[in-house]
Amino acid sequence: MELLAGYGPAAITAALLAAFGSAFVRGLTGFGMAILIVPILALALSPVHAVLLTNFLSVFIGLSEIRRLVREAEKSAWAIIALVAVTTPVGLYLLSITTPALARVVIAFIALSAFVAVLLPRRGALDHHPATTASVGVLSGLMTGYAGMPGPPVVPYYVGRDIPRETAKASMLLIFTCASTTGLVSGSAIGVLDWKLALFAVVLFPAVLLGNWLGNRASGRIEDRTWRICVGVVLGAAAMGALWKAFA
Repeated sequence: MELLAGYGPAAITAALLAAFGSAFVRGLTGFGMAILIVPILALALSPVHAVLLTNFLSVFIGLSEIRRLVREAEKSAWAIIALVAVTTPVGLYLLSITTPALARVVIAFIALSAFVAVLLPRRGALDHHPATTASVGVLSGLMTGYAGMPGPPVVPYYVGRDIPRETAKASMLLIFTCASTTGLVSGSAIGVLDWKLALFAVVLFPAVLLGNWLGNRASGRIEDRTWRICVGVVLGAAAMGALWKAFA
């Protein structure tokens, strides 16, 4: 595969491990796959290809559990999805005209912003003003296109409210699946999508499927407070790792 000509056995192994680890975190917390894997893939692929490859993986794993996500997600997720569909092409276009070095720095700071936001005080279960929901949708769409990371606005919106864990997880994952689909459609529309990335995604998908399954099993065995602590730890570690890679 010409796209992966510079990807040796060690690099492919690293990509498989990153796919497994990020998918485990996804299953455990309801997010984190893109935040963790995009900065790693961007070290070997261009930022655009790293984002689109992650979108393929997100769509594959999201479709494998779509019935549960639709059943358990909060209604606000659909409003956010609609706005993500509108704003994702704008973010992807901005990424396509940004130099790789600058894009890696921006992606690192996006990961950091999610960590900071999730530290804010928790709000009530019904505390989601329409303007707040709209803002989350717009920002999530821009970040989906630019960094393959719809999570930074979405995670604090759901995790920061006093709602059941499974509702928060299903809402986030439904948004992420639809956002990734929009990212792929947008990439194809503006001519930056290389369909060979789908083949690479197929290679990585078994690791994603296994990691996600193990993460879901672990999630069902921990208390809600522990789960929220895991969310903060994952976001903090991802942010620090992304910053180190961007400036190393």
